[in-house]
Amino acid sequence: MPQLTPQFDVIPLSQVINKYFELSIYFLVLMGFGTLASTGVLDWPAILLVGTGLAVRGYLLAERRRIVFSERWTTPLTIAYFLFYAADYFLFSRSFLTATVHLVLFAVVVRTFSLRRDRDYTTLAILAFLMVLASAVLTVDSVFLFFFAAFTLMAVITFVLMEMKRSSRTARFQARHSRDAYEHRRLAFSLARITPALVLLILAGAAAVFFLLPRMSAGYLGGYSFGTDLSTGFSDRVQLGRIGQIQQSDALVMHIQIDGDQHGQYALHWRGVALSHFDGTDWSNPHQSYPLARQADGGFAIPFFSQGTAQPTLMQAAGAKQSHLIHYRVLMEPIGTNVFFLAPWARRVTGQYRALQIDAGGAVSDVDTQRPVSIYEADSDISRPSPKQLRDAGDSLPQFASSYLRLPELDRRIPQLAAQIAASSSNNYDKAAALERYLQSHYVYTLKLPGLPVADPLANFLFERKQGHCEYFSSSMAVMLRTLRIPSRVVNGFRSDEFNDLTSNYVVRAKNAHSWVEAYFPGYGWITFDPTPGGAVGSPQGWGRAMLYLDAAASFWREWVVSYDSSHQYVLGQSVVSGTRGSWERARMWGRVRYARLMSLARKSQRGVEHSPGRWLGTGIAIVLLLLALANAARIARFLRLRRLQIHPERSPDEAAAMWYERMSRYLAGRGVRKSTTQTAQEFVRLIEDGRLRTQVARFTDAYESARFGNSPDDAQRLPELYEEVQAATKS
Repeated sequence: MPQLTPQFDVIPLSQVINKYFELSIYFLVLMGFGTLASTGVLDWPAILLVGTGLAVRGYLLAERRRIVFSERWTTPLTIAYFLFYAADYFLFSRSFLTATVHLVLFAVVVRTFSLRRDRDYTTLAILAFLMVLASAVLTVDSVFLFFFAAFTLMAVITFVLMEMKRSSRTARFQARHSRDAYEHRRLAFSLARITPALVLLILAGAAAVFFLLPRMSAGYLGGYSFGTDLSTGFSDRVQLGRIGQIQQSDALVMHIQIDGDQHGQYALHWRGVALSHFDGTDWSNPHQSYPLARQADGGFAIPFFSQGTAQPTLMQAAGAKQSHLIHYRVLMEPIGTNVFFLAPWARRVTGQYRALQIDAGGAVSDVDTQRPVSIYEADSDISRPSPKQLRDAGDSLPQFASSYLRLPELDRRIPQLAAQIAASSSNNYDKAAALERYLQSHYVYTLKLPGLPVADPLANFLFERKQGHCEYFSSSMAVMLRTLRIPSRVVNGFRSDEFNDLTSNYVVRAKNAHSWVEAYFPGYGWITFDPTPGGAVGSPQGWGRAMLYLDAAASFWREWVVSYDSSHQYVLGQSVVSGTRGSWERARMWGRVRYARLMSLARKSQRGVEHSPGRWLGTGIAIVLLLLALANAARIARFLRLRRLQIHPERSPDEAAAMWYERMSRYLAGRGVRKSTTQTAQEFVRLIEDGRLRTQVARFTDAYESARFGNSPDDAQRLPELYEEVQAATKS
């Protein structure tokens, strides 16, 4: 039977390390680019070009081929791109950050194909880190966490291999490694085991530092947000008939949590700004703003505007007989606006803000540029007078209401249509309700804007197109109310129509931006009307419901990581203290209950021993034997395994061979013939001086190697007999 001996052809260990180092530096760059691409702000040409370059690099690594740009090409390319960088900054992207990101991506591609020296690899690792750093600036999304964790994993592997590579090169003696593929994989498996543990330790330490170090302020680059009207959906102006695009974006704007609301029972409008001046195409807000006084607890009381003046006052509105107060918490995304979105009508706003202001339209805004709008809490009275109360309100208007009746020159058909719709109504409330119902039922909601500008966009909507988005509906109703001598204004904000019952949060997205109408009623103030056809509040179903878990994770990331500040630390500290105290009390109660049960069981056992000593003695012996068996479970399992191998060696020839060879080695060591740990089996045979013993050990070794490395069941079954022959040879 042929002998199966291990292969001892060797190669330098440094070559194995270099191989895995090349792979790790490639995946490090790939993770850095993936992190940057996941922000969603990288342009498609950059993604396509860099992605293609990295794909080609990955193919070459898989095929074990190497393409390196010569330095004669690398230097001119770099100089040429610096010229393009200036053009990119001044002509194309016109953004320092975007142009710099393009520069980093170009350097990554060039350096990936010009790796020669250690400093080239170090530069490439630094560029990968710069891509992750740029991602941290460009996004606050929770997806960044997953990519960052993957990048950290690859970074740990890369720097471990980098240090191994450096140490191997400077070592006096070069280690050798087997050519066996399975032996090569041991290095990869070892890295795969130790690296996740190191990454978890790093993340745990970083989390401890992040959550425990004192925080002085909140917000994440809010002052440098680059949100636009198209990206957020919200605008502080209404421009009708302009050529443009309304973007239907699912981008998050804010999460709102209302105390006691677990099922999404509210369908609220979240006011941003009120617009009162209309020039035929544009709505704007010409009103002056007034500072709000900050109270001792850091909150700001929101005043009413009294009936006869535009000055704010803390007096209660005359018609507010009953109130329905709600308390809610808003978590804003950095969309680049300083407006607080509040449910009508806000009574109080609290948060980490130093200076707020309010205008005559009730819009509350932040004037402290160092503390952008991020997290705030508010109280609002969402009660609404009954239709009977509003019908009895009368039409006696205060002086300031005249500014809400001004109109530009209109198409004569508009006041005629308004008079026709309200002809059967005898009071202002029924007139407003009739206009609301008419627009909802006779016109179609669409986001398709006209391809060409029109001279009179309002008349075009009412009498020709008869379809448009919410700003056309609200503008039409507000203008027709003014033709009927009812003060009105257009309000821009958001309407919540998605509820996440996992977090009890209303999820407001850019596509939820909305415009509606407020009409003035003497004694009751401004009343909301919404002439735009719309749906009801609800929770997503099916696949959309699975996305609620991602939204919950994003909400947690935004609040407890991006916007983490001293107030969060206080809440977290209080939760830890109360939770620790509660756990201690529960542990004490659990201990008392268990102690009482043990005492009762002991007394019961004592009485049982007194009445039946023999039975209890047998039970005690059985328990002692069981405990001894449990304490020696490992030894018993090993004994049973060895016994199984002795009886049926053919079931696992390699394990049986290892067991018998170990037994033979121990037996010979007891007879003075010791095998060194550095000796192979064949070397040990050649060193045995006794000829007869050497012959028997050689036969045993041949069968052992055939069973161990050849997995031969026949040779495994011969080992017990050969072992006995070795024993007999030592006794002769």
